Amino acid sequence: MPRVVLMCGPSGSGKSTHARRLEAGGMVRLSFDVEMWRRGIRTVPLPPEVRAEIESELRARLLDLIANGRDVVLDFSFWSRAMRDDYRRLLAEVGVVPETIYLATDRETVLARVRTRLGSDADDFVLPETLAAEHYDHFEVPTPDEGPLTVLV
Repeated sequence: MPRVVLMCGPSGSGKSTHARRLEAGGMVRLSFDVEMWRRGIRTVPLPPEVRAEIESELRARLLDLIANGRDVVLDFSFWSRAMRDDYRRLLAEVGVVPETIYLATDRETVLARVRTRLGSDADDFVLPETLAAEHYDHFEVPTPDEGPLTVLV
């Protein structure tokens, strides 16, 4: 069975840095931010209909990659348990139990990283600090009962 990793953490936690390491090791990285950048989108948050369209395409690519035996890292925030559960159900249909890697980065570090963003590439989206703080404060931390979980500090 292919390996699927759900990268989990708020903006600025280090998800994309870790996901790129997994990609360098042979996994295919699927990323909302990369897809947004490819489409010429340079500001966040996304309108709901655009977000839904991108997610639909990424889900289809995920299932195609799995069908072809590829290991995949999903470089999304997976900020809510509901979203993580949704992907677990999707993957269960094809016999895959995903791993969650949670970047447990402290609030000040996250906000400091977001402040230094320049918008120079897909992994460097400028995010207003107030929005980054709101995302951090409403982030739903994954728990061991959700399935395989690795916490990186």
